Amino acid sequence: MSLVQNFMGMRSSLVCEPLLPLIVRQAAQADSTRSVDPTVIATIKQTDLIRMSATRDLGGIEASIGAMARELEAMAGCCASTAWCLWNHLCVFHFFCAQLGPAGIESLKNIVAHREWVSFPAGAGTSVRGRVDGDEVILTGRASFASGSRYGEWAGCLFALEQENEQPGGKPRIHFTVVRTDAPGVSVDPTWFSMSLRASATDHINYDNVRVPCSLLRPSRVDYRYQFRDPATPVVAQRYREDWSALSVLWLGAQAVGLATAALADACHELPGRVAIFGVKVADRPAVQLHIGEAAAAISAAQAAVYAGCAETDARIEAGSTPTEAEYLRQLSYSMVALRLCDDAMRLLLRVQGGNSLREGGSFERRYRDFQAMPIHINAHPDRVAELVGKLLLGVTNDAPFQ
Repeated sequence: MSLVQNFMGMRSSLVCEPLLPLIVRQAAQADSTRSVDPTVIATIKQTDLIRMSATRDLGGIEASIGAMARELEAMAGCCASTAWCLWNHLCVFHFFCAQLGPAGIESLKNIVAHREWVSFPAGAGTSVRGRVDGDEVILTGRASFASGSRYGEWAGCLFALEQENEQPGGKPRIHFTVVRTDAPGVSVDPTWFSMSLRASATDHINYDNVRVPCSLLRPSRVDYRYQFRDPATPVVAQRYREDWSALSVLWLGAQAVGLATAALADACHELPGRVAIFGVKVADRPAVQLHIGEAAAAISAAQAAVYAGCAETDARIEAGSTPTEAEYLRQLSYSMVALRLCDDAMRLLLRVQGGNSLREGGSFERRYRDFQAMPIHINAHPDRVAELVGKLLLGVTNDAPFQ
């Protein structure tokens, strides 16, 4: 165990542990080719990682929120793109369970039994329309930000359902369904050319007259988190009353901790062997020691915040308690601050790298780029989260409940 691991605390045995050497070996290649090694994806699908967010009644292992956070933390330290894709699958499957509800249990069981991967493209620019044709709906359009879609078998789809008596300029009804990515008319465009998470496959999905059974259609409300908290709304299991985006934020914080910890460990391993100008050892410079210490403290505090949020969530699930708006916002707040702390740590680690360190390569530059996508993710963005918390505390009505 390294000095950094000892400082950050021991972790219990992980499902992903046997996979970590395979994941880390392909990380640089995945960043370069913009695609996770197919062997890694296939191996993940054969483990319980793919079934962690599914309840036992669905054929899953019903892992705790904290347990899933620990898996994602460890994987992000090896390859952030791989962790990002699994992260999306775990929280999107949770959302599928909430949206499809008890009437969709057989479809959900089938996904779990076949160890299939899911994604949910619904980002900016998404525009999909559907029309009913007998007992099917025909989908046409494009959906964006489909993280992990090229590795998966299912995609969630929000679409505007056309009505026979639709009035010009009227608002269409929004519905939700799930679509097989190998269905006729479905295609994935490799549109993700960001500097960060290059292999996360955050692409677009195109629907060209794709047919989906009406039995898989569900009305979709923009304030769905309130809907699922309503005792009158039937759910597959109590845990699916927890908002999927709130879980995604907690798990995003865990990934940030994992990535920053790995960057810290690399720095602590490499810096003692580096020599600065005039032969001074880098690790002997007081400022370097100071920045390393500050970075470690920030990452440790971020880890504590994330797992405090996970523990609260798991206790609520265990007690069968439905989350309140305050509890939802506290989930977001924990990770908002954790991400800020990890951001501070990554900037401190950048400061101690020095020109030679960056010139000589290594993993820091990739990790630093990958991290940039985390604090600005819309689910955890401080401009969104802080505003919502401020409104709650000031007693100001939230005029945008979809937030």
